[in-house]
Amino acid sequence: MSDQTIRIGLIGAGGNTRSRHIPGFREQSNIEVVAVANRTRASGQQVADEFGIPTVYDNWQDLLADPNIDAVCIGTWPYMHRTLLIASLEAGKHVLCEARMAMDLGEAQEMLAASQEHPTLVAQIVPAPHTLAFDRTIQGMIADGYIGDIITVDARIAANRAFPDAGGDVHWRQNRDLSGNNVMNMGIWYEAMMRWVGQARTVMAVGQNVVKHRIDGQGNRVAMQIPDHVDVVGQLEQGGQMRFNVSSVVGHMPSMADVHIFGTEGTIRLHQPVGGAMELSAGKRGDADLSPVAIDPAKKGGWRVEAEFCNAVRGLEPVTHTDLTTGCKYMEWTDAVTLSLRQNMAVTLPL
Repeated sequence: MSDQTIRIGLIGAGGNTRSRHIPGFREQSNIEVVAVANRTRASGQQVADEFGIPTVYDNWQDLLADPNIDAVCIGTWPYMHRTLLIASLEAGKHVLCEARMAMDLGEAQEMLAASQEHPTLVAQIVPAPHTLAFDRTIQGMIADGYIGDIITVDARIAANRAFPDAGGDVHWRQNRDLSGNNVMNMGIWYEAMMRWVGQARTVMAVGQNVVKHRIDGQGNRVAMQIPDHVDVVGQLEQGGQMRFNVSSVVGHMPSMADVHIFGTEGTIRLHQPVGGAMELSAGKRGDADLSPVAIDPAKKGGWRVEAEFCNAVRGLEPVTHTDLTTGCKYMEWTDAVTLSLRQNMAVTLPL
């Protein structure tokens, strides 16, 4: 398929699919988005009309049965990812699946096993994109000994910079039946940190639902099952520790993201100020303070998910962002956080 047209069908066409995936596919040569199946035919037709997609299916089963479709992009919520990815592979389709990978580790492992049973088909998870511009620089600095041995990774993340507010509709990310064990944007940050410092070896988490209930679209009072404020500590597999806070209910948070990697010889900081762009700084032992780090253009990453997927289908490059093995690793940590929260105990990885 190195020079043949790749025909792509969309299952689920939410915001990310419309803003990133469809435009990203259109930038590739010999790629056609030929069909869509959304939650309703009417919503699917709206997407088709907006982007000139020729075929709208009433359901995903009919889309997968189309022999003219070579690959599928799954843009649903996590509760359908396992079902759709496995069905796509069994239908002989390459598959790009939106993050988070699955509801829990068990589902993720089933997805990985299915991909291993179909080694000629590409299976890829959409990666955490927010640190792509900095990842190779941070990886290189750590590998070159800039910070020495890791002492700790200290991260404070604002999933939403606001005081608690029980108003508004119940978002799907606040519904465990749709989102599983995924908590706020906790998973995407762990995925990014794995690129820099590897996996965690232990997890101890405490959390709370500051907003304990909301009123859904039918006027029902719904208990919030997914924490909106979480603190996680743990040991890293390669040595050192991690302290990670993520919250959607802290007003006046000083930054949207503030991550320090402290070492025996130096410090790296990735910081996103309120209303500003993410920036990287660092300092060595003996420096008065941290200084901005210039990103070598040759090492600056960026969003190229659709290009990587299409190139992988053509056999031109392997999937690196993100393969299903990596997805299982972040889902394992997510499950460990959930287990620690529920049982008030430290959890050792692997599960």
